Amino acid sequence: MLKQWKLYDTVPESAAFAQKLGITELSAGILWHRGITNIEEAERFLHPEKQPFYDPFLMKDMDAAVARIKQAITGGEKIMVYGDYDVDGMSATSLLVHNLKKLGAAVSFHIPDRVKEGYGFNLPALQQIAAKGVTLLVSVDCGIASVDDVAAMKGKLDIIVTDHHLPGDVLPDALAVVNPHRADCPYPDKELCGAGVAFKLCQALWRELKGEEYGQDLELVALGTVADIVPLTGENRRIVKEGLASMQDSSFAGIRALIHVAGIQDKAVNTGHVGFQLAPRLNAAGRIGSGTKGVRLLLSEDKEEADKLANELDLLNTKRQSIEQEILKLAEDQLAGKDPDNMPALVVAGENWNPGVIGIVASRLVDRYYKPTIVLSIQDDGVCKGSCRSIEGLHMYEALKKCQDHIIQFGGHAQAAGLSVELSELPAFREAFSKVAAETLSDEDYIPKVNVEFELAPEAVTFELVEELALFEPYGMGNPKPLFGCRGIRAMGAAAIGSQKQHLRFQVGKTAAPIAALFWNKSEYAGIVNAEAIDMVYSPAINEWQGRRSLQCMVDTLGPADGEKVFPEREQLVAIYRFLYGIQQQENSIPYTAAELTMNFCQRGNRISLYTMSTGLRIFQELGLLRLDLKENHYYLPKASGRMELDNSPTYRRHR
Repeated sequence: MLKQWKLYDTVPESAAFAQKLGITELSAGILWHRGITNIEEAERFLHPEKQPFYDPFLMKDMDAAVARIKQAITGGEKIMVYGDYDVDGMSATSLLVHNLKKLGAAVSFHIPDRVKEGYGFNLPALQQIAAKGVTLLVSVDCGIASVDDVAAMKGKLDIIVTDHHLPGDVLPDALAVVNPHRADCPYPDKELCGAGVAFKLCQALWRELKGEEYGQDLELVALGTVADIVPLTGENRRIVKEGLASMQDSSFAGIRALIHVAGIQDKAVNTGHVGFQLAPRLNAAGRIGSGTKGVRLLLSEDKEEADKLANELDLLNTKRQSIEQEILKLAEDQLAGKDPDNMPALVVAGENWNPGVIGIVASRLVDRYYKPTIVLSIQDDGVCKGSCRSIEGLHMYEALKKCQDHIIQFGGHAQAAGLSVELSELPAFREAFSKVAAETLSDEDYIPKVNVEFELAPEAVTFELVEELALFEPYGMGNPKPLFGCRGIRAMGAAAIGSQKQHLRFQVGKTAAPIAALFWNKSEYAGIVNAEAIDMVYSPAINEWQGRRSLQCMVDTLGPADGEKVFPEREQLVAIYRFLYGIQQQENSIPYTAAELTMNFCQRGNRISLYTMSTGLRIFQELGLLRLDLKENHYYLPKASGRMELDNSPTYRRHR
């Protein structure tokens, strides 16, 4: 529930900036917060259609790639598009295959199996492709690190690499290496995903072979761009804006089928729909099935076939969710009794955990504990393959680099990475990684943060403001949804809603004209919200229901107002402990959340805030007086062993 506000500084220039752009000062300030400080750049941001598509031939080696593909098409050679098993790779593969066919090429595609072949090129696959009479292979979203594999195929298979991942010190010795991240590439937009680079190749091919400017099929490019979480700025912003707009009426039967099976056929598709409903279904193919099925869906020209494939992916996604929940439970079982709240980092491992799912499990554990997390699958050969997710303050790649004596191989970036560790080295690696995290991160780093644009009372929100904020869409990496904060408010009528009473709805603002606020999956805080003054972080929205429009607040974060942040001193801690002891005596455990314990305590005539209760529980956990049983999801008081000093609690010691 608690996140620390990171409130942007005021922007003195916002008034003049707003006047020049014809927008509110608030919107001008948000632009400034995003580093957009000149009129031309702001116009392109607010109106992405004004963002030009740069000349594709500005990319290093684009001319060589186009010349070789043109030769292959003219000569009737067999071309193979070699992609990746994630959504970006599937989208890029589908885009290039679709366009090469329209340009008259004899083209097929290959998506490697995640488990059997792994990411990127592998030599046996390249050899088999050459044996089938293929003379030209074009990679998308992979290949930049496959230096040895490309060298091994020299003289046997012509290879063009197109990729967006960071290159190493040595580039593959391919006919062409098209990657905007090349040190010698002058292309102005470096943030394209794999599908974005494939789109630039298509633009170059259409210009060279047909003399036409190409800007179609952006729904495919938008899929990969949103799913790969690249910054939605520059060309990416235009790609996603126009691609989303064309999704409902897409010429691709597979995209229409995917939208239908996700149940969003009557909605304007946004980045949230892509990221949380469309992309997971495609990703399920690469995670627990075959990425080939995803490409077949995206390339399908038959409605019946597309519907069948979309339904198969939907079932795979359900299966993926089940596997994910199973592994998540096993991971939390491992953490049970180990006091994860006081561990600097989490490292869990299990035998033959699905390698396509462990990355999601790592993300779930970060969401719950806000700790750097590594989840490893112990393979039959004794090698542990893992996925890593970090928090702000710890650069995961650099942290792994400090532990490389215990690692077979690793790669990644600041927030996510992958690695392989020998099972015999796992204890030493766990200790080394935890040590790096402890030395790098401060207590402050373990508090989740939320960026707040401005303090804005809900009653100050208007329909016009919400409509103007829509200019900031599409939201995503590099352009988060603007959030606003209000402090010390008193909510009204908090209650659980939803089919399973899982969501929280309450009212804020003036009593005479209240505004609804919705907090997804947080219904357990209804009693607290009714009883305490709160600080709220939210995004304003418009709700349309049965022809009526109303303003509402979509809550991101709730926290206690300053007046509720009462630190529990010794006497109150004694009262809380006796309260917990009484519950355990009656029920053999303490099967309540912190919010429920707070309300229970208050009902006994003792006023206390959630902040005070939560702080007391944390102090008791730090002292070993209270444990959280993750398997049963309840607290319990272990048998006391000797006198405990409050100063042994870091939380209490810092306060004192």
